[in-house]
Amino acid sequence: MNTLPASGGAVPPLGPTVVIGAGLVGASIGMALTAAGVAVQLVDLLPAHARVAATLGAGQTAPHPPEDVEVVVVAVPPDHIATTVIDALKRWPKATVTDVGSVKEGPAAEISAAAGAERYVGSHPMAGSQQAGPLTASADLFRDRTWVIALPDAQQAEHGEHANRVARLARSCGATVVVMSPGDHDRAVARVSHLPHLASILVAQGMLEGPAGYLQLAGQGLRDVTRIAGSDPHLWRQIIGGNRSAIRAELEGLRGRLDRIIDDLDDDERLTQDLEEGRAGTRRIPGKHGAAPQSFAKVTVEIPDQPGALAALFQQIGETNVEDLQIEHDQARNLGYLAIFVSPEDADAVAERMRGLGWRVS
Repeated sequence: MNTLPASGGAVPPLGPTVVIGAGLVGASIGMALTAAGVAVQLVDLLPAHARVAATLGAGQTAPHPPEDVEVVVVAVPPDHIATTVIDALKRWPKATVTDVGSVKEGPAAEISAAAGAERYVGSHPMAGSQQAGPLTASADLFRDRTWVIALPDAQQAEHGEHANRVARLARSCGATVVVMSPGDHDRAVARVSHLPHLASILVAQGMLEGPAGYLQLAGQGLRDVTRIAGSDPHLWRQIIGGNRSAIRAELEGLRGRLDRIIDDLDDDERLTQDLEEGRAGTRRIPGKHGAAPQSFAKVTVEIPDQPGALAALFQQIGETNVEDLQIEHDQARNLGYLAIFVSPEDADAVAERMRGLGWRVS
């Protein structure tokens, strides 16, 4: 019987909680829990980070009595997860300890022989940013995002007290809980997170080659593909190093698809099939809040690069439900193009309204 708390309704409040690591993810967890009424203690190898996070509303640096702590969240770089969890199991003898690292199988195996390991439950919120540090944190980082609780197959039929506490933690942060085995989790993130990151790296590496003048033609497509390549290389070396086997399998699959599309370049029929398969793949990606993917219409508005222009445009869009936004900057002129994604039935009305207000729309 599944004993995880139901996703609807009020979440039973957590007792005193410790967050170890006051970077983007740790500080965001602290902010979300504090907003939910949880007493949070912040701990960081650099005390200044914990103090900064505390001033932003992520908790306090004053310690809780160790025996009162209900949950400890380990939000440290991957290479330090296992040792930090093992230390936390000793320091807080009654607490459930979870980590929020992006690889689960290796740390779980390392922790399994430690005293108190029955109180450890690995987890992973599927949210983050290429930014780092407490100043980039947000209490809404995990809202409506997936938070994986990594349990061995044998424990998934009936979850114990410690898994329940981690589920309450995730839901207190506004997340949706999904239960997977550590191995399934690592294979899944290799495909949906680690492979895209490496693909972004490969495209970005290409920008180091050839004439610099070519980059004057760069548009939003290049920026979209290479955005995550700007993430911390030291952190990602640890993430990739902890999931080598699953990532290697994904890279071999990518190499096969790359070889195929190279072979198909001179065959229009096969090339068209490759492009169609790519588009079909995007349609399998879930939409907002995990719902079925939807198709939206794009209304593109030319916007001058001057103070107040964007605020004025948003004010004039009206009450239309905007699903997404993208801005592309013109390299030659002092303006940009704002792509507004709306439901297909709203697109014509939005375009007509903006034209009527004097905006150039395409």
